[in-house]
Amino acid sequence: MRIAIAQLNPTVGDFDGNLARARDAVELVRNQKPELVVFSEMFLTGYPPQDLLEKKWFVERALAALEELREFSRSVPDVGILVGTISPSELTAGKGLHNSAVLLKAGETLTTAHKALLPTYDVFDEARYFDRAKDTSVVRFGSETLGISICEDAWNDPAPGRGPAYDFDPIEKQVAAGATVLVNLSASPFGIGKDEIRYELFSRHARKHGVPVVIVNQVGGNDELIFDGNSLCVSPEGQLLARMPGFEEAVRVVDTAQQEGTPFVPGDAVATVYEALVLGLRDYVGKCRFESVAVGLSGGIDSALVCAVAADALGPGNVVGVTMPSAYSSPGSVNDSVALAANLGVRIETVPIAGIHDSYVNTLGRLFPCNEVDVTIENIQARVRGNILMALSNREGHLVLSTGNKSELAVGYCTLYGDMTGGLAVISDVPKTMVYRLARHINRDRELIPSATIEKPPSAELRPEQKDQDTLPPYETLDRILEMYVDEGMSLTDIVAEGLDAETVRWVIGAVNGNEYKRRQAPPGLKVTSKAFGTGRRMPVAARYEP
Repeated sequence: MRIAIAQLNPTVGDFDGNLARARDAVELVRNQKPELVVFSEMFLTGYPPQDLLEKKWFVERALAALEELREFSRSVPDVGILVGTISPSELTAGKGLHNSAVLLKAGETLTTAHKALLPTYDVFDEARYFDRAKDTSVVRFGSETLGISICEDAWNDPAPGRGPAYDFDPIEKQVAAGATVLVNLSASPFGIGKDEIRYELFSRHARKHGVPVVIVNQVGGNDELIFDGNSLCVSPEGQLLARMPGFEEAVRVVDTAQQEGTPFVPGDAVATVYEALVLGLRDYVGKCRFESVAVGLSGGIDSALVCAVAADALGPGNVVGVTMPSAYSSPGSVNDSVALAANLGVRIETVPIAGIHDSYVNTLGRLFPCNEVDVTIENIQARVRGNILMALSNREGHLVLSTGNKSELAVGYCTLYGDMTGGLAVISDVPKTMVYRLARHINRDRELIPSATIEKPPSAELRPEQKDQDTLPPYETLDRILEMYVDEGMSLTDIVAEGLDAETVRWVIGAVNGNEYKRRQAPPGLKVTSKAFGTGRRMPVAARYEP
């Protein structure tokens, strides 16, 4: 069967825009004579629409958009259209909605398939909004029988080392009912290594059941989530017949009867994280109707990375860097910031804060002694800088980007209303060790981030001769502990058993738990690892526990 994979970037709630993309995609490939054009999960609404699904007007507009697409299908009677959307539930009790895939042709609705497996882990909360399908079914279309599934429906195949997550497998039921081609509409978010995991899963399905599989995955950023595309067509032998590009829109016709496959080559971890950050930032800025961003430049590697990502995502002319030296800033901090801005071609402003800081400290001296540079005095500098960035944002309309990394955010090595200020935390899910790898990736062809920025010991420069490692364990150690505790959910005892110092592990775990209140007030951050702070990690603030 000739199937057009429409790997597109919908915007949540933009029914007119999403419909236009759908029509354009069908027209683009019509002369290639596909029998079917397939769009991603909930394409018409955009994914995830969250509590918009609880608004009557939103549901009505989604149904109207589907009706418009059905009418459009009359003008292309030779092409079937399979689109993800929402539909009213036929159940007498429940949420009242299904996550559905609707098959249209020549002005008719041939079938509506509902999602059977509703994930409620990590960033997913679909049982909050949808009723699960009572059963799965297949539909005859042309010379084939289609088994239509939606994302999670295909993720109950037990991988090595774990059992099934649900009490039935929709894919098995569809094949038993006579499916000869499996089609999966997905909105599967990016994570490091997700492209390989996805391929291996669907390759197992194909080999197990001896049928070709087509997977159409969403691409683009919506809030914290980044969707990488990487849609696939897999042969009955599990060979890769076609693979769409990662992190960009594409429409391509594939033939499930094709015989010769190609090897699957996983994406490089560092390169894919960089592409994800660029796409996530670009879409967040654009879909939130901003045109430009402001970044506080400290001369350090984190702010340099964020600035480089922003220049790539938005163009240098839409990025302003602000360096705000204090009495404790080294000359290299300003020089490195200026060099970075010159290399990237972004505008830079220098706003010294020593006078503001001194005035602030003198005022606070009426409340308590300010003779020593303690944490209170250190944080004043960060908060002054945050205020300056927000003033610039108010005046010129920039979205402020916060620059803290996952390692810092995890243990609270950041200042509320200071360096945590911003509308988007670009690298809040990027561990510090990955920050260095990303910086070197950016410099792979020429030096954009000054080498001095990469090589010098990291420092907040909030007191004389300050270094991060005065307070934190070495980042290699810290990131290893954080991965085991935050991402893998291991206990203190289990982590120590891996050969790590017990006191260091205890300190890190205590810092992670004790700074949940800070993370609750952080701006949204782009998700690139298996467990990001934010909507996918829901921990109590007012709690006492020892893992």
